[in-house]
Amino acid sequence: MSVLTPREIVRELDKYIIGQEEAKKCVAVALRNRYRRQKLPPEIRDEVLPKNILMIGPTGVGKTEIARRLARLVGAPFVKVEATRFTEVGYVGRDVESMVRELVEKAVRMVKEEKRAEVEKEAAKLAERRLLDLLAPRPRRGREGRNPWELIFGGVAEGETPAGEAPGVTEDERAILREKLRRKELEDMVIEIEVEESAAPGLMFGALGLEELGVNLQDALSNFLPRRKRKRRVTVAEARRILTQEEADKLIDMDEVAAEAVQRVEQNGIIFIDEIDKIAGRNGGVGPDVSREGVQRDILPIVEGATVQTKYGPVRTDHILFIAAGAFHIAKPSDLIPELQGRFPIRVELKSLSREDFRRILTEPENSLLRQYAALLATEGLELEFTGDAIAEIADIAYTVNTQGEDIGARRLHTILEKVLQDLLFEAPDRQPNRVVIDRNYVREKLGDILQNADVRAYIL
Repeated sequence: MSVLTPREIVRELDKYIIGQEEAKKCVAVALRNRYRRQKLPPEIRDEVLPKNILMIGPTGVGKTEIARRLARLVGAPFVKVEATRFTEVGYVGRDVESMVRELVEKAVRMVKEEKRAEVEKEAAKLAERRLLDLLAPRPRRGREGRNPWELIFGGVAEGETPAGEAPGVTEDERAILREKLRRKELEDMVIEIEVEESAAPGLMFGALGLEELGVNLQDALSNFLPRRKRKRRVTVAEARRILTQEEADKLIDMDEVAAEAVQRVEQNGIIFIDEIDKIAGRNGGVGPDVSREGVQRDILPIVEGATVQTKYGPVRTDHILFIAAGAFHIAKPSDLIPELQGRFPIRVELKSLSREDFRRILTEPENSLLRQYAALLATEGLELEFTGDAIAEIADIAYTVNTQGEDIGARRLHTILEKVLQDLLFEAPDRQPNRVVIDRNYVREKLGDILQNADVRAYIL
């Protein structure tokens, strides 16, 4: 964050999201304010709260993508939740505090991966040593015929003779194998290793919903239940990966990981609450939507600032940045309870996409759909090229269908391109020649009948 100005943040977002300049500026300022807050003296720092953002706009215009790219840009813990999956306390559904627990889990995984990278070299050496012991065990004393007193005291009881040595290899042979391992000449060899099995807590307790308690029951029981191990036959390459991960986990201090993860969540976490318009409305507590206002009241303390108990310790939500989004086709932002409205002071309206926006979405982003399809077909040895008039035609069709039917934003392009390229994707492995040019006539040929029939278009596009 220290090296990215708001203008640079917007520039980075422009690589993946077309248009929506106002929304990009809002999130860029919110992100920069976090950096500014960290530079403040401690007595002022805790008083500066994040300005949460409410994004208003139809689906498919970039609301979620802006928040996701923003979090990825600065390496901040990020989680996306749908407001519709929560219910008021007392009804069947997820507890609103689970969004904070998910964020902590995401932060723990992020920190753990970083710590693994730090100890990767040392873990690789330890894993190589374990591989060498599997492939070339040292000569060791066998257990057969040993006196129990020798096992306990390490000596030989009077009248007993030492047991023979178990088969092994010499140090010279181990040195040769060690070099082969380092040169990765044995990667395809199949060996047998022992791996620890850890049952997922959800498998044992998911039916009871105990994962919502924020308590790691598996860790609590691991002190009493022995670790189960099973043997696997894998290649040396796969064994190297498994053993390296095991050794890295042994080198990582999980208490330090948990503490750093909690700190990141509290200072840099971002929670994106989608479909918030679906819980808007105050109907007096009757009818099928009885819990909607209750969900708003349950979310309110989380957004205001509360302490949530997680299995990694208590987490304060005061400085987590909340970004809420909704289409608000039927409901209005004013239908939210006043207290929740006040917790999202920055409101930005995202515009519907124009023909030019669709054309730019197809060509400009680094992950544009045209580049994705070209890369997919290139794996079959087929070169795909779209002419300018074909791109303009696809953009025009997407805009027209969105205007005349349901506006689903850029997601319309997925449906149209899949229809245009369906035959080509099917025939690609057997097709000759290896270069295909998609022009306007090709697009119209594939979509002409559908566009003429409004009833069919409603189902296909």
